[in-house]
Amino acid sequence: MAAVLTTLFGGLVWADATHLAGAPAGCWLLPAALLAAGAGAAEAVALTTPQRRGRQSLAAVLGATAIVVAGFLGAHAIDRGGLPDPLAGLGSVSVAVCIAIALAFAVEISGYRSGAGALARAAAGSLAAICLGMPFAFMLGLRLVRFEHAWYEPRGANPLDTLLPLVSFVAVVKAGDIAAYLFGSLLGRTRMAPILSPGKTWEGALAGLAGSVATAWLVLELLGPSAVGPQRPWGGWPVYGLLLGSAGIVGDLCESLVKRECGVKDSGRWLGGLGGMLDLVDSLLLAAPVAWLLWMAGRSL
Repeated sequence: MAAVLTTLFGGLVWADATHLAGAPAGCWLLPAALLAAGAGAAEAVALTTPQRRGRQSLAAVLGATAIVVAGFLGAHAIDRGGLPDPLAGLGSVSVAVCIAIALAFAVEISGYRSGAGALARAAAGSLAAICLGMPFAFMLGLRLVRFEHAWYEPRGANPLDTLLPLVSFVAVVKAGDIAAYLFGSLLGRTRMAPILSPGKTWEGALAGLAGSVATAWLVLELLGPSAVGPQRPWGGWPVYGLLLGSAGIVGDLCESLVKRECGVKDSGRWLGGLGGMLDLVDSLLLAAPVAWLLWMAGRSL
């Protein structure tokens, strides 16, 4: 399953980079982002609200996908000159967040029964939509970062110029995941969170950080110079690798907390041995806004 997903992701990145069928930047990746955000939001609601969750799951999916679309449209508004600054694009995301919260509460208001846990379900639905929608909006924003004194991708740009922020982000975080798992399994002795996640060790976490930093150097220093010249995320490859690796670990622990509280091992079973969508993307969720901020800060230097 991992090989299939990697191949599919690589194919979508290639199609998006080459503007297959004349599609604007990000259009080929948008459906994947919508699917991941929607599936993750539905899983989160299913985990946290085991009773009467059907309509709340739908509201969370709609809210998460609305946030992703808002981020995508906001980024393209900047590309067309409709917004003067990258941060202005977050305004559309903020509106979508409000809509997602309103949807979650509207579902409970429409079928309210006293003592049925309406507030808990509304809170869970709102949190699921925001925690899944916003990170994928930031990921699409990474796809649209551009260089040479412009914020977003110029028409006719070298595909490598605009792929580097997104590809480096995924590579750095997932390399940390893999290194932490391998070294933690082989050499891990000191448990990081014995009750919350017994399988995670400090040795594995340190190996994960080392893997993230090494991958950041590999991607930004060996591949980056030919693609984007001197442009780098703020702090260069050491800060990029360290912060993304750390955010990935925290994101993983956050999902472990949810699963531990809900008494499940995996967030779902539809990805086979990988578990559910949340199991696949947990380390990316908190790292996405960190990566976006680092690239934006580096771009302003």
